[in-house]
Amino acid sequence: MQRPVKKDDTPINEDIHTKEVLLIGNDGTPFGVKPTREALAIANQDGYDLVMVAPNAKPPVCKMMDYRKYRYEQQRKAREARKNQNIVDIKEVRLTAVIDTHDFETKLRNGVKFLQKGDKLKVAVWLPYRAGNLLIQQGKEVLVRFRLGCEEVGTLEKDIAREGRYLTMFMTPKKK
Repeated sequence: MQRPVKKDDTPINEDIHTKEVLLIGNDGTPFGVKPTREALAIANQDGYDLVMVAPNAKPPVCKMMDYRKYRYEQQRKAREARKNQNIVDIKEVRLTAVIDTHDFETKLRNGVKFLQKGDKLKVAVWLPYRAGNLLIQQGKEVLVRFRLGCEEVGTLEKDIAREGRYLTMFMTPKKK
């Protein structure tokens, strides 16, 4: 059998350096524990490669298969997994506790846009260095107004919490 091109660390054919292996046939039938040389001879006789699929088992498990086809399938599965992977960005909208009405509406529009796009949203209200209770209360009210403005497109993931000089909350898009 032609030696396949190898780019990963999976031991195949002569690269298997154990005395004996548990041999599995191409169709899944167990051949039992065999010396490595004998398992390799059986695989070559049937026109397959001997691929170690479980190197940490005692004895290591080897399967007879077409290694190129096996690698192609692994790469295809990895490509498919990458394609189906859902990448969620966290967008941030920063406000102040004493924000003007028009500025608030602009930030709210941006937040709604982010949620409609499917991104998570972090809303942060900046508090000055010596923020008193009144300013903290105003910041919480701004966040509540923001949450109510985004109710149609988003749900609250994490309620209002203080993180250093910011009051923050997290919102996620509603399921469609």
